[in-house]
Amino acid sequence: VRWMSVYPQHYVEPVVQKNKQNEQKSELAKLHHVPIKAAVNKASDTVFHDDTKEKMVNYITKKGNSALARSLLSKTLELIKRTQTEHMNLAKGDDKAKINTNAETLLKQAVENCRPLLQVTAIKRGGVNYQVPVPITTKRSYFLAMKWLLEAAREKERKVSLPEKLAWEILDAAHGQGRVVKRKDDLHRQCESNRAYAHYRWS
Repeated sequence: VRWMSVYPQHYVEPVVQKNKQNEQKSELAKLHHVPIKAAVNKASDTVFHDDTKEKMVNYITKKGNSALARSLLSKTLELIKRTQTEHMNLAKGDDKAKINTNAETLLKQAVENCRPLLQVTAIKRGGVNYQVPVPITTKRSYFLAMKWLLEAAREKERKVSLPEKLAWEILDAAHGQGRVVKRKDDLHRQCESNRAYAHYRWS
């Protein structure tokens, strides 16, 4: 079976980023004589490249205006950095060391805290629809986490700009609180209450 790809199946995926190349040095040494696919246009080996940020830019983008989306995310990260720096300057003693001022780390932490592990899907058995809990793939869980963060930011009052609203949501989620974390917990609670129907997943 020929997959929908310009490359044959024995071609391997490229490893572009330097830190991943250093981590996988022993494995990459075995691929000297194996054909490798060409890297995509948006792939970058710069230290400033981050997959989470790139995904977030893609989800913020509307009508193909990725330059605007990139600037909005940059402002969001700047506001997070400013807020955390203010908290650090106001803190006293040992509390200063505990405050994280790295905006990118906080964004990743927020996405991790919002990731659902399960979701419910409707399955019909004997004329009755049952809400059956099923596990989510890693890719979809990251998608839902970022989608929920953006939805929560856009639902807030319209007078406030998106970077401010998104910064508040990210900071809340990074500290394990806020609407998005509550939404994830509610979904997990619903899956827990419907666990009696889990066997319908295979039937």
